[in-house]
Amino acid sequence: MEPSPFLFGLYKLVKFAVYPFTWVVVLLALVAILAALPGSPRRSWWLRYLSASTLLLLLIFGNPLIARTLLGLLEGQYPPFSGPTTRRFDAIVVLSGGAVGKGTLRPSDQLSGLSLERTICGADLFAQGFAPRLVLTGGESTIFGHGPVEAVEMKRLALRLGVPEDQSRTTYENAVGVKGILGHASILLVTSASHVPRAVGLFRKQGLETTASPCGYLAKNRPSTGWDDPFDLIPDVQALSRTTVAISEIVGTIIYWATGKL
Repeated sequence: MEPSPFLFGLYKLVKFAVYPFTWVVVLLALVAILAALPGSPRRSWWLRYLSASTLLLLLIFGNPLIARTLLGLLEGQYPPFSGPTTRRFDAIVVLSGGAVGKGTLRPSDQLSGLSLERTICGADLFAQGFAPRLVLTGGESTIFGHGPVEAVEMKRLALRLGVPEDQSRTTYENAVGVKGILGHASILLVTSASHVPRAVGLFRKQGLETTASPCGYLAKNRPSTGWDDPFDLIPDVQALSRTTVAISEIVGTIIYWATGKL
């Protein structure tokens, strides 16, 4: 069963609370409040302390070397899929990564970059004959109002990529929904490389024989490869974004483990 809007919103709120950018905003808000208050030695100390903490957070979480290390640790847990040509599965399962609704400028509902990338990877594996069915998962990810159903948009793309209508299925849910469709089956699971460790655990918890097929790697090398680029010491926005991805996956894994889903 899908979580209620309240529980889904609470889960999103917890994830927002651990994003590095959220911490920076909170610290800057405290700095602004203290700066607006009458001066005192104690307030001056807190002002310096919070300002330095904000700068330190940006330097750490915006550091490309730290971002690559965290992502490398996640993405390196499962090797790239390179099964023998004779290996076959009952189904290829593609996990959604978001979709955005149409508006006054955007003419139609669209898949996010993650969903687009994962759907293409899944359709490519289907075209290679690794399974007779392609299962696309994902519901409505909006908390307020209504938005596009991710699995429906993914199926539309899969059909345009040549997947036959009668060989593609959709489900709003992920592991539980796939188990309801396939029963005890062997699946080739397609999702972003950083999301694979958590996703594989969820599907295996449901009793599905799961083989991972990571796509969309953000890290180029394993952390053990070493470091040879001095520019990695310079913080940038992309590194902050990638660190956020890694932290989101780590926190998501902890939440799923604490709630008995892993």
